[in-house]
Amino acid sequence: MGEKLGMIGLGKMGLALAREMMADGHTVAGYDIDPARMDMLAAAGGTSCANAREVAEASDITFSILLKPEHIEENLFGSDGIDKAGKSGLIHVEMSTMPPSYCQEICAKLAGLGIDMLDAPISGSHPQVEDRSITFMVGGSDDAFTRVGPILKSLSADATHTGASGTGAVMKVVTNLFVNASTALLAEVIITGERAGLSHEAMAHCLPKGSVQGKMLDMSIGPLTQRDFTARGAVEIFVKDMGIAIDLAKDNGIDLAVVPAARAMFQRAADAGWAKDDATRVIEVYEGKA
Repeated sequence: MGEKLGMIGLGKMGLALAREMMADGHTVAGYDIDPARMDMLAAAGGTSCANAREVAEASDITFSILLKPEHIEENLFGSDGIDKAGKSGLIHVEMSTMPPSYCQEICAKLAGLGIDMLDAPISGSHPQVEDRSITFMVGGSDDAFTRVGPILKSLSADATHTGASGTGAVMKVVTNLFVNASTALLAEVIITGERAGLSHEAMAHCLPKGSVQGKMLDMSIGPLTQRDFTARGAVEIFVKDMGIAIDLAKDNGIDLAVVPAARAMFQRAADAGWAKDDATRVIEVYEGKA
């Protein structure tokens, strides 16, 4: 028998996850600030709610995936946040990418209200939700993971309990550190090869055959060579996530060098008006179009 689940934030990832949860036999109540996204949830068989509090009232386990800390704050502790449902024993799973220190702060605050929180950020993009090749990095209590782990494992290629509260958030930050900086580096690889006379076909054949092979190359070489900037991971998200990585490193006594340089290129792309475009559009900064 399925669980009563709630999804707060019905963007591309949140809505895709809600659909897969329902495919697994769970009921899903959801909320998004955009009524059109709630209509899409209802069309898929979910229940639309007026706010996060109503989602919590209808659920035993709530999930949220949101862009900014202020969005998280509003939906957890605002005038109609999940805390207003007064449901001691509720489990909340925060999938949003956020600073680990903030993650630990809201976890402690929810614990004081009888709500157990897991931080369970995702590695992967929304098309990977449908084929269940995303992965989850999950921090929090053993008891909460025992309850929620089977749900996450069914939705993904892997769901690993990384340890105490905040460790999932740390794992996501360091994962993004690699993904974000690698996107900038691959843009440099492609444009340098182009300018030096290599064909796209030659690079597409040779790079995966050598030590550059890997998922990042597979995902990026097409959009970079074809200049296809349909959003998969938006420029503005890369700017945000790299800022979190830089701050985390500083908090631990490390001054990063590569990531700040890469972030500056994505910031230039955002300043050029490309914030909502795919992060591979950073190649146009190198081309002098920003």
